[in-house]
Amino acid sequence: MFSDKMNKLSRYVGLLLLTVVFTLGSCTDLTETVDDQVTSENFFQTDQEFVSALGDAYGPLSRWGGHNGNSSNNEISTDEMIVTQKGADWEDGGVWIRMKRHTFAYDDPNINNAWLDLYSGVNNCNRLIFQFESLVEEGTVSQEDAAGFIAELKVLRAFYYLQLLDNFGNVPIITQFEGADENPSQPSQNFQEGRTAVFNFVEDEVTANMDQLSEDVGSTYGRVNKWVAHMILAKLYLNAEVYTGTERWSDVVTQANAIIDSGNFSMAANYEDNFVVNNEGSPEFIFAVPYDQVFLQGFNMVMMTNHVAAQSMFELQAQPWNGYATMEEFYRSYIDPQQNPGPQGTVFGIEPTSEETPGVEEVQGTLDDRLSNFIVGPAFSTSGERISDDGATAADPNGAPISFHPQIFNLEPNGLRQAGARVGKFKFEIGATSNMNNDFPIYRYTDVLLMKAEALWRMDNSDAEALRLVNMVRNRAGVDDFNSLTADRLLAERGREMFYEIFRRQDLIRFEGDEGATEFNDSWKFKQTSPDWRNVFPIPRDQLEANNNLVQNPGDYQG
Repeated sequence: MFSDKMNKLSRYVGLLLLTVVFTLGSCTDLTETVDDQVTSENFFQTDQEFVSALGDAYGPLSRWGGHNGNSSNNEISTDEMIVTQKGADWEDGGVWIRMKRHTFAYDDPNINNAWLDLYSGVNNCNRLIFQFESLVEEGTVSQEDAAGFIAELKVLRAFYYLQLLDNFGNVPIITQFEGADENPSQPSQNFQEGRTAVFNFVEDEVTANMDQLSEDVGSTYGRVNKWVAHMILAKLYLNAEVYTGTERWSDVVTQANAIIDSGNFSMAANYEDNFVVNNEGSPEFIFAVPYDQVFLQGFNMVMMTNHVAAQSMFELQAQPWNGYATMEEFYRSYIDPQQNPGPQGTVFGIEPTSEETPGVEEVQGTLDDRLSNFIVGPAFSTSGERISDDGATAADPNGAPISFHPQIFNLEPNGLRQAGARVGKFKFEIGATSNMNNDFPIYRYTDVLLMKAEALWRMDNSDAEALRLVNMVRNRAGVDDFNSLTADRLLAERGREMFYEIFRRQDLIRFEGDEGATEFNDSWKFKQTSPDWRNVFPIPRDQLEANNNLVQNPGDYQG
């Protein structure tokens, strides 16, 4: 397996072997000082060095599968994921409680972490673009040789700006490295005008540079290529009405068709195949973080979700953190008899019948293959022994023997150590370290099909192609066809398919709510209806204090 991983890294992601390791610093400004720059004297001598030089620009993506940043914010703020406080464990200053309740504040560190991560990506792209352009001006590197790399960096920068647009809305647009303003302003002090300007910047940067990108999906694995550019535009247009007030559904279809018609991607035979340990061969991956437990660390779900006493379930080399779990209602959406008509089945329920066996309930429905996303039921070691938790409280319905049950009784102060279905989507390797080998898909082909279906449905609620595409996804999951599409069905199907791929918040904001402005603003367990200004995160306090040109987003984020 070691040699397989080395071949993968050598073939697909040579850029990461020479990457400067990205660490989250304490600086709060939007610019950076670089003391040691790559120069023509010590680098840019071979094709491999050209590619390797790009690695720093991709460095912030190493946090995509980790905790306490952009991914955590986008998952825990939704009806999909939860981190409960378990006594002193996971109290963390109340940040995850506030994130779940939509009372997050501008001085919450996880929000500042997301800002820093994304702007680090922007700044690294700006530095490398400057260095490439400088070498061209010096005559050391030809314009022809540099053009493709500069285009790649500009589109990657646009990807980071898409995340900033989605999460923070009105943010400074920085395209310079040398001479960059140390205290940049947003495009406008008016939130909507500024957000629209960021939208236009992302669109212009991608469309201006995508034709110079590689169309090869093998040698560019883990990097921005032409199909990643199409996906960035598709995602931009999918939420265009949220970002600008103007829908762009037909443009979603155009971008999706470019990816589909390329013939480079297809649905994997089985849903689970996309998330196995060595999943770099998935035909669905358009853009992925090529994690490796040695060479590219940062994917920590094996720690984030597993019970502290369940280390022996997978012979893990470190004790798990027992944090991330799935909301019960979301888990049950996979077994709703109205969604899955068919023969009777059984599934782990919420009422344990004994300390040995979790409760089992009868459901009128075929079980969704995507229930593989979750770990529920009794926990056993690899040698077959039942695992117990000596720290379990009397309130836990299972007592000491561990059984993960979907029901979550309390958000705080005692969320119960066994409560909640655990995240089992990305398969855990026996003997795993705290860093996983599974690659993390940022963009996946099945998402393209669902985006195209939604866009077609938005333009015509009876569109037959939209229904066919959604049913393709359902068929793979082993559940029966829908006979028609509704907003609720589209949103729920996206949730089931795209679970923990960092799109749930974005999707909820796109759909109209029953109680609030959007589905994201509606109430769910542990959360009341929230105001629509909660649909973006606040500009972090550290950034406002470091740069007095920044204007806070509308809303009371200091409360």
